[in-house]
Amino acid sequence: MVQAPAEYPSAPREAVVALTDAARLDSVASVLTDAGFTVRKAPDAGSLAGELEGDRAAVVLLDTALTDGYRWEGTPVLLLVDLAGDFDLARLESWGIADYISRDAPARELTRRVETLIGRARERRRIRAEAEFLRESLRNVSAAIRGTNSPQQMAGHLVRGFGESLGVDHVWFTTFQDSRVPRISAQWSVPGHEQLPDTLGTFEDAAREQTTSLWSDAEALAVTDHQAIPDHPTDQSAALAGGLRKWSGLGSVRASVALPVGEGESALGIIWIAQLDKPRYWTRAEIALIQHVAGNLAHSLIQGHLISAQLQVLQQLRELDRAKTDFLATVNHELRTPLTSITAYLDMIRDGAGGPVPQGIESMMDVISRNSDRLRRLIEDMLTVSQQDTSGNLNLKQVELGQVLRIVVAALRPLADSRNVTITGADSHEDVKVLADEAQLEQVFTNIVANAIKFTPNGGRISISFMTAAGAGSPCAIVNVTDTGVGIPEQEITQVFTRFYRASNASSAAIPGSGLGLAIAHDIVRRHGGSLDLSSVLGEGTTVSVNLPVDGPPADQADDDEADGGEEASSPQTD
Repeated sequence: MVQAPAEYPSAPREAVVALTDAARLDSVASVLTDAGFTVRKAPDAGSLAGELEGDRAAVVLLDTALTDGYRWEGTPVLLLVDLAGDFDLARLESWGIADYISRDAPARELTRRVETLIGRARERRRIRAEAEFLRESLRNVSAAIRGTNSPQQMAGHLVRGFGESLGVDHVWFTTFQDSRVPRISAQWSVPGHEQLPDTLGTFEDAAREQTTSLWSDAEALAVTDHQAIPDHPTDQSAALAGGLRKWSGLGSVRASVALPVGEGESALGIIWIAQLDKPRYWTRAEIALIQHVAGNLAHSLIQGHLISAQLQVLQQLRELDRAKTDFLATVNHELRTPLTSITAYLDMIRDGAGGPVPQGIESMMDVISRNSDRLRRLIEDMLTVSQQDTSGNLNLKQVELGQVLRIVVAALRPLADSRNVTITGADSHEDVKVLADEAQLEQVFTNIVANAIKFTPNGGRISISFMTAAGAGSPCAIVNVTDTGVGIPEQEITQVFTRFYRASNASSAAIPGSGLGLAIAHDIVRRHGGSLDLSSVLGEGTTVSVNLPVDGPPADQADDDEADGGEEASSPQTD
């Protein structure tokens, strides 16, 4: 079937007359020419098809003999029929033909009918253009609402967008008291008009109930002319319309729309749109588009409220973190001062400054000394944590890993000997150099080896190995510390790098510790651009692997640390 072209949007006063009767064709063409039309004649189907190509005709006058093969959409068609014949007029609808007239109709009637068809087509184009303009305008309003997390800005976009797109006098919006959204209100008025009240005041409870009823029915309250429709107080919808008019103080409101903004089973707020000077028919398309934007607003308000709440919580957490860091720094300072005095006087007593030490007191002093050292290490760990939260600076230089490991093992060997734990591998002649902060690497391996000694039973072994391997971007140095200790429960391995976390078997066995050692080591290794991994078998032992880039941390590592804000690692941790 041949598809008849749609009417050209800016069609001039051109008419196509398609009649098989030559005399009638000339007669009708003459009538339209006298009426001011430019006429193109088509005596047969072929000519009609040619005239319709690239069609700019305002109207087509058609003989019933030439209707086959066309579906008329857009361009109005006036069918000339023989009313005395047996033509089935029901076929007009299936063909998409707008109207028909007797082929013997007077010239004036023919011209009037053609003008009517053109006027209707022009009105349809106007309505379509207005609907498309409104659709595009409200699409932009929805986009603006979705483009911000600020509830007040969303409300502002809504009222301005509705006011300018609909061409009304006032648009007002408010939310009700509801935990899902904040209390906000916004309004827009045509310049020169007074502003409406900021809140619903004493009318709010009634407005909420009536708006929720509208929301439950998925309806909007659209009033074409308030003067023609009385505000019956017993009718809930009418009561809402009348209540809003009374609340607004605008006695001259002629037309209005009250629209619920809701989610779930209840309304969150209300939109009121008012036209002051004349009645207005609110089309179904307008109401549907307004409801669509209101739905977007409800969703965005809830999401924006949640995001705002999350940002507030995040800000509070940051403030708590800063307070924690300040607290740790203060506590460290306050604890170190008396501890220094304790250890100093203990050394003086041992040196005989107070006279001979009575028999049996020496063992007590050993207990004091060990616990003082333990307290000192805990204070140093806490100080390290607070410093890592506020600074990511590294003093980078070429460091020999073997030398660092030998220093660490030498310092910890007395502790290992006291527990009859053997340490091997640190004296390897092979050495590996890395670009790193030597003092911080020493702390990393001190924490790891001390942890291994602490959790390895008497007679156990600790082996240390290191080597180089090809990395993704540059060579890496890998150090493995393996012990034959108690191990870590499998389900807890992912948590053992968390600050202050201690494995359950360590706590149940009353093995002392703060839960900071591996957390500190993990953070230092991460800031060097490396990784710290852990594998363990409960009851058999644990291996901690430190992977460090030979060429030091990436150039942007410092920036990443600053962006992280000292954020704790979410991978494994313990002490």
